[in-house]
Amino acid sequence: MHYTDRTLAEVGPQLRRHRVRSGVTLTALAKATGISKSTLSRLEAGLRRPGLEVLLPITQALRISLDDVIQVSPQEGPFNRLKPQPWNGMVRLPLSQEIGPIQAFKLVVPPGRTDPDPQVHEGHMWMYVMSGRLRLILDGMDLQVRVGESAEFNTRMAHWFGNSGHEPAEVLCLFGRQGEQVRRRVAPPAVGMAD
Repeated sequence: MHYTDRTLAEVGPQLRRHRVRSGVTLTALAKATGISKSTLSRLEAGLRRPGLEVLLPITQALRISLDDVIQVSPQEGPFNRLKPQPWNGMVRLPLSQEIGPIQAFKLVVPPGRTDPDPQVHEGHMWMYVMSGRLRLILDGMDLQVRVGESAEFNTRMAHWFGNSGHEPAEVLCLFGRQGEQVRRRVAPPAVGMAD
């Protein structure tokens, strides 16, 4: 598929994500834009090629920009442009563009984030501290994860992470579906070694 076709194919799903995230129904969006519900549905499903005459009223109604739905890279290739996103009082930078079984992101936890609010949800988390110090509340345990250390846990366990230090903590995170775990490669035991 040509680069332009791939970019345009993503417009419909991006519009749907923004509409759903905003809590707007197709019916409400049709009423706000004057575009029929069936046209909007076909656009979101990728069955209609997006044009400016349709995109402009939709983005205006959803209060988003064209940049939010048209993901144009400066060059084609395996490079990701990191767009920092505020997330639960922290900053999250996605490191992978594809929505798949494992999502990779960098998390910046500001100092002063010290009021625990443990959460539980489906999934599996792996975290590696690159700088600073991460405070991890995990199933009632209060842990300090330092530079070069990692933590891995099932997110069905009540968990929260913060920063009681004086500088931001930078953490590499992998988040996967329930049951997914980081697979470690282990060297086979040496032949002839006694147990």
